[in-house]
Amino acid sequence: MTNKDEFAASLEELGLSANEAAVYVAMLSLGPATILAISKASDVKRTTIYNVLESLKKKGLARTDIRGFKKLYAAEHPKKLESMLERWKGDLRGLLPELEAVFDLKRGESFIKYYEGAEAICNAYFEVLEDLKHEDEFLVVGDPDRWEDTNRSFASAFIKERNKTKLLVRMMLVDSATASRYKEHEKEFGEEIRLLPADSKIETNLVITPRKVLIQQMLQPSVLVTIENKSIINMHTELFNVMWRNR
Repeated sequence: MTNKDEFAASLEELGLSANEAAVYVAMLSLGPATILAISKASDVKRTTIYNVLESLKKKGLARTDIRGFKKLYAAEHPKKLESMLERWKGDLRGLLPELEAVFDLKRGESFIKYYEGAEAICNAYFEVLEDLKHEDEFLVVGDPDRWEDTNRSFASAFIKERNKTKLLVRMMLVDSATASRYKEHEKEFGEEIRLLPADSKIETNLVITPRKVLIQQMLQPSVLVTIENKSIINMHTELFNVMWRNR
């Protein structure tokens, strides 16, 4: 691959079409030139060159020079590429809210995923964190004795990773010595904890976020289901809040 081809390939990665990249690189090497000269240097057909030049001019990358009775075409300085990228960034920033709205609408559909096995379940928990933003709610109902029996090292690693996002964590835990230890250190781990009666029969771990509900069976075989459905998420959030207010 020649330097010219490499330059053109790089420009394509920046968003130019193959013809735009080839014509722009050709004009850089030629200086002001005729359509015929640009066509030969770029290997783009003359009939196509006109449209390509118009497109490059709209992007601020080409200009027309009149010399006597001749119309010549030339590339603008490569620094114009930086200006073009800044414009694209600005356009993208303006478009992002609409794109996110479309994305969220699509996510409003129902998705149910099933995970089995320790590694798959651990990965599912970490995937939940990828969807969350600063000060999103992270609600938990569970039995910490069962958590630690299942995978003590994972629980520690997950809490450490979760705290990087600074979530609003509220937990309702079955009362036990383990739960009391969690309660004692709640501020250290950015949590707010309320205790459920010690005789509560909770055999699943429930996690509620603004985008997912996770339900993990803590008995063997351990399985986990994630649900992405706005109505179900809202219902679980409301039930959690009712329980929270009454503890």
